[in-house]
Amino acid sequence: SRHTLRHTLKSLQDRGFIERRQGAATRVISTTEPRIFSQDFNTLQDILRYPRNTYRENQTEGYVACDATLQETLKSPVGASWYHIGAIRKDTLSKVAMAWTDIYILNKFAKVTKLKNHAQEMVYEQIEAQFGVSIDRAEIEMTSAALSPTRAKALGAVAGSPSLVIVRRYFDKQGEPFEVTVTHHPEHRFTFSMALKGLTKTTN
Repeated sequence: SRHTLRHTLKSLQDRGFIERRQGAATRVISTTEPRIFSQDFNTLQDILRYPRNTYRENQTEGYVACDATLQETLKSPVGASWYHIGAIRKDTLSKVAMAWTDIYILNKFAKVTKLKNHAQEMVYEQIEAQFGVSIDRAEIEMTSAALSPTRAKALGAVAGSPSLVIVRRYFDKQGEPFEVTVTHHPEHRFTFSMALKGLTKTTN
């Protein structure tokens, strides 16, 4: 019947065997079913798996105004006031400097730097716990850049050497950013890995 034929064609299309377009003939695009992969994240830590045996060591703190240079990173209006923390992430046992992090948080959250476990906990977690702010979404960008002389000196690395740069933005339920971090990882000091699990599609 036509109903059975439509159902069969839809099933083949969903499974990646054929391509159907209105006004055009159905086209076979694959004779084998494409593999589908999934990835599960339960927490934001799962996305950037920093080892538990690391901590931050704050180097600089202070209030900053968002200028034209920072605007692209912070996604904030020019002139908006933020609190900046410049920190080194270190391994607890070896004390090796793993990364330099520039953390920008809204001024009203500045007191999190005085909390007892500030060095060990993620800043966004402290903001959530202390101020009742909930993360509605997070953005992550990864790129590469040469280490500046200042960052290289703090990390014991060579100025101009390559680094992995990860930008994370945390947004509240109103869609406004309340924390932005920019982290520079010198080469060979941090590895980001993830596992994908193959799924088998089922059809009704």
